[in-house]
Amino acid sequence: MKKLFLIGIKDLRLMFRDRAALTFMLLAPFLLTIGMGFVTGRFSGRASGLSNIPVVIVNLDQDQLGNALEDLFNSKDLADLMKPTTSSNPEAARQVIDANKASAAVIIPAGFTRSIIPAAETMLDPNYVQPIPVKIEVYANPTSPTSAGVIKAVVDDFVSRVEEGRTSGLTSIVQLMSSGLVNPQNAGSEAQASFQNVDQTESTAITLNKNTEGANAVQFDLLAYFAPGMALMFLMYTVSYGGRSILSERAQGTLPRLMISPTQTVQILGGKVLGIFFMGVAQVGILILASSIFFGVHWGDTLGVAVLILAAVFGAAGWGMVITALARTPAQVGSTGSAVMLIFGILGGSFVNLDQLSPFIRTLSKITPNAWGLDGFTTLALGGTLHNLTEPITALLIMGAVLFGISVVLFSRNGLVQK
Repeated sequence: MKKLFLIGIKDLRLMFRDRAALTFMLLAPFLLTIGMGFVTGRFSGRASGLSNIPVVIVNLDQDQLGNALEDLFNSKDLADLMKPTTSSNPEAARQVIDANKASAAVIIPAGFTRSIIPAAETMLDPNYVQPIPVKIEVYANPTSPTSAGVIKAVVDDFVSRVEEGRTSGLTSIVQLMSSGLVNPQNAGSEAQASFQNVDQTESTAITLNKNTEGANAVQFDLLAYFAPGMALMFLMYTVSYGGRSILSERAQGTLPRLMISPTQTVQILGGKVLGIFFMGVAQVGILILASSIFFGVHWGDTLGVAVLILAAVFGAAGWGMVITALARTPAQVGSTGSAVMLIFGILGGSFVNLDQLSPFIRTLSKITPNAWGLDGFTTLALGGTLHNLTEPITALLIMGAVLFGISVVLFSRNGLVQK
């Protein structure tokens, strides 16, 4: 165990002595983050992040739930975040978005409420078929991906809460009827009564904005998206840099000499992998810390940040080892790693919010550590904790474990682990 650790520390020291590598791993993503901040207006003098997001509300439903969503966007809770205007024409609202005069249009179609809450007289009708819930349209402005994403998050949260209330209400009525506590003749009125407050369930998104203690954490900062996005993109270069050192040492004869030494093969390769892991943790950790110190980005739960960094680096290191196992020369690792870095950066959302991409691209992005890592960091920036990071952390750990298993098989076939 000691030898494994010492080999890893040795590789980490070599990285910090390589000025060119340090420039690309630390300075380049840091400067790109600053550039993103200027482009998005983060450094325009405002202390806060997003505010006064222009949104057009088209309420064609004019019923309980449609009115509740319209009231939500006009509520005091979102007064500093949203700047809503109303329209009665969906096509006119879309034209406003196309003209780049608002971030998104929320179009609530007619019949939305009745597709969720049936009329009381239909409850006991054996021939009544519950209609498929009518979907709310969020017509987003592609030039404002972050603002449009916030609007979509508010709508999604509202709809999920409404659906949760509807499901729990119907389940309760069925259970009361089966236990004899409610007369079937009164089921309709009881069900209708249970639906009256379905639109008043407290929203998680709104709760975050109500928290005045530590307001910097709950008001979304654009750099809380771009800083980890750049760090995770350049992380692929870091892990490929570590893999390149393995092939370099094999070409120079250092690795074969280590193989015939008393040190076990598992310790040697394990130490090299640990060195790659240390490099990645150092890189992402330094960049996240720098964003907090120099840009004032508040990440909230420290434990959540630490665990997410470890999981993201583990997932990325798995890709680095697969690239190394498939390559023949250090140059191949470098060129392939750079290409993968850019492809994963685009697929993973480092440049464009994934909500603005097609469903196929969003599904494909799940193979990248960038997408899962950004999901986790965005959750933390919005006030989440380690408890809310179960899905991205689990996905990253599974990704790393599977890829490491594949790389071991490839290393064995290529004879790299033979003495």
